[in-house]
Amino acid sequence: MGTAVLILAAGAGIRAGGERPKQYQPVGGQTVLRLTVEAFLSHPGISHVQVVIGEGHEGLYAETIQGLGLLPPVQGGLTRQVSALRGLEALVPLSPSKVLIHDAARPFVSHAIIAQVIAALDRHEGVIPALPVTDTLKRAPGGVITSTVSRESLWGAQTPQGFRFPEILAAHRRAQAEGLGHLTDDAAVAEHAGLSVGIVPGEAANRKLTTMDDIAEADRQFLRASIDRLPDVRVGQGFDVHAFEPGNHVVLCGVKVPHNMRLKGHSDADVAMHALTDAILGALSEGDIGQHFPPSDMQWKGAESAIFLRHASGLVSGRGGMIAHTDITIVCEEPRIGPHVSAMRASLSDILAMPTQRVAVKATTSERLGFTGRREGIAAFATATVRLPL
Repeated sequence: MGTAVLILAAGAGIRAGGERPKQYQPVGGQTVLRLTVEAFLSHPGISHVQVVIGEGHEGLYAETIQGLGLLPPVQGGLTRQVSALRGLEALVPLSPSKVLIHDAARPFVSHAIIAQVIAALDRHEGVIPALPVTDTLKRAPGGVITSTVSRESLWGAQTPQGFRFPEILAAHRRAQAEGLGHLTDDAAVAEHAGLSVGIVPGEAANRKLTTMDDIAEADRQFLRASIDRLPDVRVGQGFDVHAFEPGNHVVLCGVKVPHNMRLKGHSDADVAMHALTDAILGALSEGDIGQHFPPSDMQWKGAESAIFLRHASGLVSGRGGMIAHTDITIVCEEPRIGPHVSAMRASLSDILAMPTQRVAVKATTSERLGFTGRREGIAAFATATVRLPL
């Protein structure tokens, strides 16, 4: 029994732009979806959280919810309505008394809204948070105003939309059986089934992130809040070198760069990522990469350096902090780094769950001086700015 939450994250997120769906875009060092999930997991009135994901999103999802111990995800459909029904069917074995259905792209839902929706379900078969419409509304077919629409009694719907579980499940099944697939939210499904749906006050902060501008503003909002609670600013630096050996590519920032040599090392020898890992560890005063991942330990032979970087990032999160910015300079005569910088920034952004705007990658030569100038290997310098609570 209890109250389950169904988080709908199956959308392609193409309107937002970017290289990944909006629910997997980073905001404040976490993905939008993880922030949303954690908002419900941290509420004492929630018994289970079920996420509905899109086809082909399994890898992104697994990376996002790592360590949260959620129910296995459900694959969604082509419409929100189909995804919601599939999620509800997955909850049947749990027999919750109530269910909250929430958009993954609303990561700032508050405990107050969650509590109000749950409590109001003792009085109504369905409940939604909503805000009264305050703008003047115009009807303008073809871009020409034909009338003004009265905003009296009009509300802007938000989520989570709460329902008594058996009733909303039956309502969704009925809509599917009748071939009714155009309903845009679960309240509309409930209304079609004749259920009574009440309203509780919504919050302006509980907005839906739709575009990349929305996500960028959310990240700025999160950063402003973090600045207040994370006043301890640390800057760490890292440096690493690796020699060349025969091969056909080098790995830099997780990107395979074609070359007639490779970098020699116990792991994948990603010299740039090693330097950045050391920079983060240095900001935390947590030693260096060799102490955490000794080259004498055979389990790290050939390992992807992303493992090391995620570990360092996790240490920051574990102390309640955030990585505010990273900067890497790669020093080599060859291969050419410039054509791969965008891919490298995107790779680091994914690993650290940071916007690419906070990830810098640069390259330079040593003017043919020293071991890099003699094309004997590659060096990398890195700095990491970390914010921690006092």
